[in-house]
Amino acid sequence: MRDVIIIGIGQTPVGEHWEKSLRHLAHDAIMAAMADARIEHADALYVGNMLSGELTGQEHLGALIADFVGLRGIEALKVEAACGSGAAAVRVGVMAVASGLHDVVIACGVEKMTDTSAAVTTSGLATAADQEYEVSQGISFVGLNALLMRRYMYEYGVRKEEFAGFTVNAHRNAAHNPYAMFQSPITAETYVKAGMIADPINLMDSSPVCDGAACVVLAPAELLGGRAKARVLASAVAIDCLAVHDRRDPLVLDAAVASTQKAYAQARVTPADISVFELHDAFSIMSALSLEAAGFAPRGQGARMATDGEIGIRGRVPISTMGGLKARGHPVGATGVYQIVEVVQQLMGQAGQNQVPGANIGMAQNIGGSGATVITHILAGV
Repeated sequence: MRDVIIIGIGQTPVGEHWEKSLRHLAHDAIMAAMADARIEHADALYVGNMLSGELTGQEHLGALIADFVGLRGIEALKVEAACGSGAAAVRVGVMAVASGLHDVVIACGVEKMTDTSAAVTTSGLATAADQEYEVSQGISFVGLNALLMRRYMYEYGVRKEEFAGFTVNAHRNAAHNPYAMFQSPITAETYVKAGMIADPINLMDSSPVCDGAACVVLAPAELLGGRAKARVLASAVAIDCLAVHDRRDPLVLDAAVASTQKAYAQARVTPADISVFELHDAFSIMSALSLEAAGFAPRGQGARMATDGEIGIRGRVPISTMGGLKARGHPVGATGVYQIVEVVQQLMGQAGQNQVPGANIGMAQNIGGSGATVITHILAGV
């Protein structure tokens, strides 16, 4: 197996892009990444996307986007793993380069979510859950996370306001990220007073519906080591059942535990070695559960890491350093690639006012559904 490096990154601002189609968003991110990598061609393009068929009526994205960006004739495929589709595309790219199948691979995540009504978009997002045993019974995706949050609060005696630190941290960091959707800090009081969506999840617990695209270019270190921006130390995937009620314990993300442990073993690191952790904070409860699953906090203590200030830029475990899903935004199929782009920025010392001092190893974890697919990448600086 060959060592894999990232030689280029690109991203579009996250927001409501009324003037741009899905293919144009992907184009902008890919062109930026190719220019950054100093390449004019690639062997393959893998596109991470969840909802193009459901929301835009467009499938067959690999061929569509490869042709649109001037890469007609190469291998090009869409990769889908619900909200984990972006990281899944990167995972496929890493395997292609590591195996020697391809030398230069582009992994792009893209999503267009704002051109449809809230009802249609909500229905699309619910396809990440178990249609027969959850969705058909009337529960929404936010409703599933609300049940998890309520159970967490009950089991561990955590008060609602103790989750505020996750949102405050995310918005504080997004204020210095020009690609973020929400670039204004908020207070804990704003969090507490936010409108309720599905009790106990309110507006400030939830990531927004939005559009965006992000991209990385992968290559073997033995051929293009001089262009390396970061090294891929680990790429790992694990799954759990879709339906929350079928899980061993609803408050343990078993797939995140397994995915993280695989990644730690591949990279030969421990939680103490991680400088920055871009976790999947689609909802505040997922931040707490992810910190616990990844070994940064005991069960029931993840939420208190936010209260104790351990998750800030200079904290013990910096998370959501460029705003995370909550404030940078969560264009679902693109999110996993945004996370990796942001880890690369940290490792290169290019995160501006959000720079984590001495960042040399970063971890990005992208979750599909409410914990059914978890994809973890660990990167190192060069």
